Amino acid sequence: MLTLKSELHQELLNNILPYWMQKMPDNENGGFYGRIDGEERVHPFASKGIILNARILWTFSAAYRLEKNLEYLQTAERAFNYMMEYFLDKKSGGVFREVDYRGKPLNRRKQIYEQGFAIYGLSEFYRATGRTEALEAAKNIFYLIEKHAYDPRYGGYVEALDENWQAIDDRRLSERDDNAPKSMNTHLHILEPYTNLLRVWKDPELIEAHTRLIHVFCDHIVDSRTKHLRLFFDWDWNSTSDDVSYGHDIEASWLLYEAAEASGNLELIEKVRKLSDEIMEASREGLQSDGSMIYEKMHDKPADTDRHWWVQAETIVGSYHAWLRSGDEKYLTTAEKCWEYVKRHLSDKTKGEWFWSAHADGTQNRKDDKAGFWKCPYHNGRMCMEVFFN
Repeated sequence: MLTLKSELHQELLNNILPYWMQKMPDNENGGFYGRIDGEERVHPFASKGIILNARILWTFSAAYRLEKNLEYLQTAERAFNYMMEYFLDKKSGGVFREVDYRGKPLNRRKQIYEQGFAIYGLSEFYRATGRTEALEAAKNIFYLIEKHAYDPRYGGYVEALDENWQAIDDRRLSERDDNAPKSMNTHLHILEPYTNLLRVWKDPELIEAHTRLIHVFCDHIVDSRTKHLRLFFDWDWNSTSDDVSYGHDIEASWLLYEAAEASGNLELIEKVRKLSDEIMEASREGLQSDGSMIYEKMHDKPADTDRHWWVQAETIVGSYHAWLRSGDEKYLTTAEKCWEYVKRHLSDKTKGEWFWSAHADGTQNRKDDKAGFWKCPYHNGRMCMEVFFN
């Protein structure tokens, strides 16, 4: 365990964070470049997504709060200032989905998943700095989500709305997703920021919304038979997909328990502890003999056996938290084996950061980005901090 903690701490300090501080700042147009491809080429005219900016904000705010390194604070401030200047919708509230390389809005829709990540980054920046404008911005987005995206009839949250928070037909987060009214992924990444916001703002409306979300997972999202997360739903929580996402299973197993702990409700904590353990066990179906976790199992096509960077990061941190909850050594062994896999196949010791994925034969995927709209320092950076500081 001590070796694992030490190595992950060094990975954070020497391989992950320096990559983003040294290679991603856009010193000509502000903020961060929108893309570095798998061959390490910077794309200075690529658009900039709120997911990337918000996750950089969260990662470097958390790193500064824990490490007190002023360089991390400077990077967090760059992300915060850019978000407030270019991503924040001054007219309708919330954040834009995407801006061009100069900061002009390209996609103004309000994807609720992305509003959640804005809250996550802003609330962590407030935790790290005490800057009240960050907390106020996070609270404002929370109120907008509750006003416009919450479904008062069946519970939960709609996927997306237009720039003025009105209904739209195409609600998909990405092209690979089903066009369903509700998804597991959006709810997981509303729960996560609401948990973080609750740490600094004990508001009754937030407490109620946060508790409701935990029950949504217990009652609707976790399949009562398989204990996998169901992925897409109609309005009334009927599942519209049979696919299994192993990375989301294992990520939810610890984020859900973290949320229950933040609630302070002892009965809910005990209920979720049992459920988290069951989700963890279900996720282990995707574990491979080399220590890695495959991406997903699809009902109508062969399983995606690539080992994605974020899935390995969640396997390590989710297994580590399962060990903390249960004391069962098999979980610690899983975390250690998966970290050994990452060292062999994903962590780029020459250029920095991690590759997007490795194929089943262990070769690196260099076609997908090293940094971009979805490829951020959040999963692997958070994993390192969670293991080292817990």
